[in-house]
Order: sequence, then structure tokens, then C-alpha cells
Amino acid sequence: MQTNQNQNQNQNENLNLNLNQNQNQNLNTLDALNRFEQLAETYIQELENYSLEELTRKPDEEQWSLGQMYVHLIKSALYRHLPIMEACRTSSGSDEAAGKTESGVEAYARGSYPPIRIQVPPSKEYTPLQPESKEQLSDGLRDVIRAMRAIQPVLADIPPAHTVEHPGFGGLNAVEWFSLVEMHYRHHLRQKERLDAFLRETKEAAEA
Repeated sequence: MQTNQNQNQNQNENLNLNLNQNQNQNLNTLDALNRFEQLAETYIQELENYSLEELTRKPDEEQWSLGQMYVHLIKSALYRHLPIMEACRTSSGSDEAAGKTESGVEAYARGSYPPIRIQVPPSKEYTPLQPESKEQLSDGLRDVIRAMRAIQPVLADIPPAHTVEHPGFGGLNAVEWFSLVEMHYRHHLRQKERLDAFLRETKEAAEA
């Protein structure tokens, strides 16, 4: 009888532990969602400051325009990060994936990408197309916000052991991929600052 009581007590303790972990995880992802929404809304509001010509103007052939950067942020979230979260939810992710790399551990401890400029050689597969309109960009960002809102409530139910490999950070679970979206958008603020400076310089040169 005592053994059964101990087993029941242990089961209840494990259940309470899992519930507390899920609640804490839900609070963390809700905080990440709020930060992401504020950042995405800032990107949307900033579009009012540019003409389409400015959004598609490039510093040189090797660098992206501001509009291409926006397209990259939208497509990376909608067609890579969010589908990977779904893969973790449907157990398509791997329980056997390796853990985080050293860079991944450092990034998540810091809560951000490393403060370095990452350049990828131009290619048809990776280089974003130029946007066709400002509405395309604002609508795309709102699509990402809606998708992030939709998946956030279920993240706590996805087993953290289900991970999918990130090329730089190693195996990430659904919550970590979710947090990565906000980290990615925040990382590109540095690129936006450089492009804003380029646009100011070209405007001043034209007015001189």
C-alpha cells in the first residue's frame, strides 16, 4: 500500500514538474512573441520612410537593397523557420540530432546572433528578388506575425528533444527555432543601419 502511495506521489510530482516547465516555457515564448511583434511592426512603420526606388537601390552588385533584406526576413521566417517548428511538432524532427554547437550555445546564452557581418556570395538560390511594391513587404511581415501568433500556443507541447539542425548553431528544438526568428530580425537591424546611411549619402550627393 505504501509503495502504491509513493508511486502515485512520484507521478504527481512529475506531472506538476512538467506543468511548471510548460508554463515557464509558454511565458518565455510569449515574451519572445511580444518582442518579435514590436520589431516587425517597427519594420512595417519604417517602410513609410522610403520610396520603392529607394527600397530597391543597391550599394553595389554584391550587396542587397533594403527591399531585398525585407524579402529575406519574410521568406526565411515563412519558408524555413516556421516549417521547421512544424516539423518538430509532427515528430519529423530528429530525436537523435546532435546538440548545439559552441556558436549555438553562445548565441542562446547571449540571446542574439554574434555581432559580426555575415556575407553570402550572390546566387539564384539565396539572393532575394527585389520587391515589387511596399505593400508586398508590409503584407509579408503581417503574414509572419499571424503565423508566429498561431504557433506560439502549441510550442510548450512539442518535445524539446525533437530538434532540427541549424547550419551554424547545431540542433535546435521548436522553442529555440521560434526564438531565432526574433533574433534574426534583430540581427538585420545592423544591415538596415548601413543601408539607411547609404541612402542618406546618395540623397545628399544628389542634392549637392
